[in-house]
Amino acid sequence: MISHLVKILIFIYIIPFLSTAQNNADLLSPSHEASDAVRFEGLVKTKASFLHRYLNAQNYASIHSRTDQEIQNDLNLLKNLPSVANAYFLKDTIEDHVKLIYYIEERKTALPILNFGGIRDNIWFSIGLIENNLRGNGDQLLAFYQNNDQRHSGQVYFKRPRIGNSKWGYSLSLHKWSSLEPLFFPEGRVSYLFDNNGIGVSILRSMTIRKMVELRGTFFRESYLKADNQELQNPPGPNDFQINKYLNDISYIDNGLNYDFFYLKGYEFKTSVQNVYNFLDKSIFNTFQLQTKVFIRPLQKLNLAARVKWAISTNNDSPFAPFVVDSHVNIRGVGNRIDRGTAQAVLNLEARYSIFRRKNMASQFVVFSDSGTWRNPGGDLKQLFEREQFRQFVGV
Repeated sequence: MISHLVKILIFIYIIPFLSTAQNNADLLSPSHEASDAVRFEGLVKTKASFLHRYLNAQNYASIHSRTDQEIQNDLNLLKNLPSVANAYFLKDTIEDHVKLIYYIEERKTALPILNFGGIRDNIWFSIGLIENNLRGNGDQLLAFYQNNDQRHSGQVYFKRPRIGNSKWGYSLSLHKWSSLEPLFFPEGRVSYLFDNNGIGVSILRSMTIRKMVELRGTFFRESYLKADNQELQNPPGPNDFQINKYLNDISYIDNGLNYDFFYLKGYEFKTSVQNVYNFLDKSIFNTFQLQTKVFIRPLQKLNLAARVKWAISTNNDSPFAPFVVDSHVNIRGVGNRIDRGTAQAVLNLEARYSIFRRKNMASQFVVFSDSGTWRNPGGDLKQLFEREQFRQFVGV
């Protein structure tokens, strides 16, 4: 009941923003004059009707009333699309009407996925395929296999950001995640073979071109099997068990990023509220997360980045705490899932310098500083400020 009241309050809170988005409806769907006033050159796969959704200046009147800087902002929106590698515009005056011509350089959007990495006790890799511009409409299709902790995982994901010229979209996902998961009991660390299999559906609502609300529902099954190799002689906890759960997630995303090939400028803000219903004991578990990313490009070859993440959850005194301390997730160098908590504060800083670039490929030198702090399950929030809870690693 509490979780449903929280959702109602959140929807009441965002209604004014949705009203504002309604007033800006021209930003999300092209006008009847758009095909005459705006022309695209260089399109191969991408449909012009898809690109029109991202333009403020759609007709002769709106083009005439906007400055070059405002039209440049439209151009930046086009360059941020996964299907666009580069773009520029020219103005052409025809019979007292100013016409815009956008010259588009498309990028390949059907790309292979090949990722790999390793830390002590865990070498992982993933292989798959992603298509970011399916049928020229900006739809996304993702499929990959991942080997993590010598166990098999994978996902199939489809996303349609907007249905036609409407502000609504959806996504579908099917996932399997398998890992060797440490749980922390008073007696010590106990390793479990963990499996999470689920299916999810999301409803997307574009408030403006850069702002979106996503409501997601996921049904999943968690399975735990105590591993053969253990640090303790008589490890505590059950030998195996399974739990069916249902997750609700409402997220608000404000994407202010601008791309120049692989360089980034601007910010991205995301906040989300989640609750998980446990079918076994009828309990509800809640989490709240805030994340902000900021990118600066002070020099042509230098990108600076910062990520600040804060999260809090229901503070159960349980080994199944949701936030993990891990090299692959939040603090590079800290180790393979060394701890868990019910609140966290993380700061990631990074500097990337391009040492080689040829067309769309590049190699970069990276310097980073990752730091964070956690609240132990059942502990007090003041633990976030205690020295023994703080971890920091610096590397290249």
